[in-house]
Amino acid sequence: MADIVNLRHARKQKTRAEKERLAEQNRALHGRSKAERERDRLTADMSEKFVAGHRREKPGEPDDRSIGPKSAQRLSDESDA
Repeated sequence: MADIVNLRHARKQKTRAEKERLAEQNRALHGRSKAERERDRLTADMSEKFVAGHRREKPGEPDDRSIGPKSAQRLSDESDA
């Protein structure tokens, strides 16, 4: 005698299996271990420190030699006389 199969359950089970297969594939492609993430973070931090250490101006320091309309000396009519 044949087993009775509920087609709704079979369809849902097939969908779950497909999602699990796709998830496994994504874990293999995109998953990284904690050590790999930490290594990448440390490399990025070291690169940022290297670049920051070679900047001409330090962040937060006012630039006394800036050129532009706000830094230009104001001339008044009284100084011409």
